[in-house]
Amino acid sequence: MKGNCLCGGIQYEISGPITEVAMCHCKQCRRAQGTAFATNAPIARDRFTLLKGEHLIKEFMSNPDKARAFCSECGSPLYSRRVSNPDVLRLRVGLFEDESDIQPNYHIYYASKAEWFDAADALPKHDEMPL
Repeated sequence: MKGNCLCGGIQYEISGPITEVAMCHCKQCRRAQGTAFATNAPIARDRFTLLKGEHLIKEFMSNPDKARAFCSECGSPLYSRRVSNPDVLRLRVGLFEDESDIQPNYHIYYASKAEWFDAADALPKHDEMPL
């Protein structure tokens, strides 16, 4: 599966299927995405291959353990990663070229959701990260 930022300056592919998709409603994700939630797929770092644009990737440390990567040209959010868990990237699902096989699994930090948003789906809604 391939993905790219809005300007196309960063392109990547991942090997294997997307097996988990979470919609995160924490305040940091809402601010970083400018939306009601971020839709993320955790991917093992060794399944991620950058095809183009390494020089455009910038990271912002939103807290001491979390880096948020984005395109320095167009601002597209790419992924987040935890310093304490360097083998996993949480890719932003909206950047995938083919979204046909992506199915959300659950909402996280739903207790922190935007006051103006209510999920109309039947997916599990966790107030924190499920174990």
